[in-house]
Amino acid sequence: MDYINTLFLVGAMLLCASILASSLSSRLGIPLLLIFLIIGMLAGVDGVGGIAFDNTSTAFMIGSLALAIILLDGGMRTRVENFRVGLWPAMSLASLGVIISAGLTGMLTAWLLDIHWLQGLLLGAIVGSTDAAAVFSLLQGKGLNLKQRVGATLEIESGSNDPMAIFLTITLVEMLSSGQQSFSWNFLLLLLQQFGIGGLCGMAGGILLAWLVNRVHLATGLYPLLITSGAILVFAFTNSIGGSGFLAIYLTGLILGNRRVRNLQNILHVQDGMAWLSQIGMFLMLGLLVTPSEMVSIAGPAVAIALFLILVARPVAVLICLTPFVFSWRERLFIAWVGLRGAVPIILAIFPLLAGLEQAQLLFNVAFVVVLVSLLLQGSSLPLAARLCKVEIPPQPEPMQRTSLDVAVDGDYEVMIYQLDNANWCVGVQLRQLSMPADARIAAVFRGSQLLHPSGSTRLALNDVLCIIGSPKDLPALSRLFSRAHTPTYLENRKFFGDFILEGDAQLGAVGSFYGFEVPPELSELTLAAFFSKQFGGHPVVGDSIEWEGHIWVVAALNNDLILKIGLKLGSGSGKPPMGFL
Repeated sequence: MDYINTLFLVGAMLLCASILASSLSSRLGIPLLLIFLIIGMLAGVDGVGGIAFDNTSTAFMIGSLALAIILLDGGMRTRVENFRVGLWPAMSLASLGVIISAGLTGMLTAWLLDIHWLQGLLLGAIVGSTDAAAVFSLLQGKGLNLKQRVGATLEIESGSNDPMAIFLTITLVEMLSSGQQSFSWNFLLLLLQQFGIGGLCGMAGGILLAWLVNRVHLATGLYPLLITSGAILVFAFTNSIGGSGFLAIYLTGLILGNRRVRNLQNILHVQDGMAWLSQIGMFLMLGLLVTPSEMVSIAGPAVAIALFLILVARPVAVLICLTPFVFSWRERLFIAWVGLRGAVPIILAIFPLLAGLEQAQLLFNVAFVVVLVSLLLQGSSLPLAARLCKVEIPPQPEPMQRTSLDVAVDGDYEVMIYQLDNANWCVGVQLRQLSMPADARIAAVFRGSQLLHPSGSTRLALNDVLCIIGSPKDLPALSRLFSRAHTPTYLENRKFFGDFILEGDAQLGAVGSFYGFEVPPELSELTLAAFFSKQFGGHPVVGDSIEWEGHIWVVAALNNDLILKIGLKLGSGSGKPPMGFL
């Protein structure tokens, strides 16, 4: 009993310390996940806590479960409309990109550490994939609103490239354990098996879980538990029949998050907490597992391998994999930089330890240093990199909170909460003067502690809190009315999109006549939307820009692939042809 109480005491203290220390992340510019890792190291055998933890089997089990929950949450938050611009580039990076990164890093590792080339390739496979937990956490935690093409590619890649890294790692571990010296055709068969079974099980699991959640009537708090337990069942079953469980649980989350599922918004709130708990627990445990004093002797080569991976291997992989796709050089540069390594490499580095391979401890220590360097160097510089590469766009206004009503109401309705500030033009306006969506209603207005029952003559005041019932499709229109995004100065609409916003259906000839540049006769009848859509490969996203006729043209609003509005920044030149992405 004393042992259990001590375990609970230490675990709760570490968890509380990690949560409280998270407030230091934004102040110090240190990635949040790195803080969790450092706290685990400080509590470990070489730190002030002196806790000796070397149970690799337990670490692998807990880490795998935590990763599964994180991938489920990441899949549920990935919008299927992002596949329009990000699916195939992400798949290229998640497959061929991992192989290229692993191969290049493996060759350097074998040479630097003077080990067998298969052992070097094993390390390359271990650190070859970007980490979903790191990418999801850092992109959301830094509040970056990236261009859809870039953000979608990074999210889908990080959620789907773990199966390739796991497959390569397991294959190489088995080869080294059996003394095999070369690859065989079984390699490709195993690859097809892992991805094929994982994909089928993930899609089937997602559809079945969505059907089940919508058919059974449970207490509100049980729906998130049903989805989590069901998704872990899919994960475990897929692994047991030879498929990729990580791919399966990501696809399960993707289907659940993009279908009409009962109580989805509330489920996402709970999933968010479970994903944070998984990340904190996983990084604390991995920090406890390592022995920092053992890394001193290999720090130099390990840092060199990390820098090579960040500055050479990842950029080369991105350059090759994204060649067939429409990305600007700035977008490619940013994607190359956001090759974040996190918990996955450390967990994969446990495989050689469990198999008892020669040099297993060396590979584990090197992988850990690579993760530290990646989180510190790449993670802390994400906002600066996004700004320099010009891949941020002005954030969209959103409500303070959203709560689904589909548990009690047979319809797609939510309660959306807004608070008015000085930037809202509707302050001082009567409700009858507002142009709201037809199916939306203001249910209540709170003014301080006073509850008002709104009528058409109610005049809105500063700091009023509005409770609005509406459909998710009305969210953009309602947010434009009652919310204002906190936008950095350099992303303000006029600076970003230009001084003039033109309609996408305007004809080139008319626009050229008005702004004083000549349009070739064969182009004069084309609309702005049709002309510029071709310049962006048929799949434009908000924020895409080109220079044409001496002016900068920026996509300002879209409906799927149809350009609705284009921003115009007037320049001094003229007569220039389209220059491609800026």
